[in-house]
Amino acid sequence: MQSRALYPASAAGRYSAKKMRKPVNFFCQAPGAARVAVIGDFNGWDPHANLMSIGPDGAWHLQIPLHHGHHQYLFLVDGQATLDPRAQGVTRHEQHERVSLMSVS
Repeated sequence: MQSRALYPASAAGRYSAKKMRKPVNFFCQAPGAARVAVIGDFNGWDPHANLMSIGPDGAWHLQIPLHHGHHQYLFLVDGQATLDPRAQGVTRHEQHERVSLMSVS
C-alpha cells in the first residue's frame, strides 16, 4: 500500500487567517469637516491612502479590508489627528502618541 503525506511539502497554498482580509467599516462624526481620512499602521500612516466619504447625515464612512490582528489608527479630520471614540481601545504608537486600537478576527 502506498502512503501519502497528510500535509503538502509546501504550506504556501494552505489557509491562514493572517493572509485573509476582512472588510472593516470606519465611521467618523465630523459634519463640518472638509476632508477626513483614516491613517494607521495598515497604510503606513499615509494621509492620502484612505480618504473617507461623507454621507447625507454628515457622518464620514469608509470600508477597508484589514488582515487579522491588532491595528493602530487615527482619523485625520482637516489635518488634525483625532481618536476614534468607538475604538476598542487606546494605545501608544512608536512616537508615543495616543492612537485608537482595533482587533480584527
